[in-house]
Amino acid sequence: MTKSIDDLLPSADDVMKKVALAEAEKASEYMRKVAAAEAEAEKKALMDQLSKPTGMSEEEKVSRAAAIIQRAVNNGLTEVQVLRFPNSLCTDRGRAINQQEPGWENTLTGLPKEAYQLWCEYLRPRGYKLRFQVVDFPGGMPGDIAITLSWS
Repeated sequence: MTKSIDDLLPSADDVMKKVALAEAEKASEYMRKVAAAEAEAEKKALMDQLSKPTGMSEEEKVSRAAAIIQRAVNNGLTEVQVLRFPNSLCTDRGRAINQQEPGWENTLTGLPKEAYQLWCEYLRPRGYKLRFQVVDFPGGMPGDIAITLSWS
């Protein structure tokens, strides 16, 4: 049983199609890598931003809090999630928050710490409640943490 010449030698058109498919796959892989690198860079930039003080004045912080509260009230809500952040912004990666241990607030850094301090100084005396809660558990470990402000 001998093979025909068509089985042994593909046409030039068939070869060019295979080359084009290989090039398209290389381009797609490159674009996936570029997109992943950009996403990682954006994530790092966000983490850098969240882990540092905002630089906002107390008046600006209170004004933003008031706007968030007013928007929620206008929508008939009695609570609002004001921030969701990765557990890496806690010195213990969210363990104390998850366990509701006394002193959990001392594990906060960056923007979450500022939010807690804002609540302590301005919102708690006016009857607002603040809840920090682990909201996802990737691989069974604490993941993102949400801050919820309520007034009911």
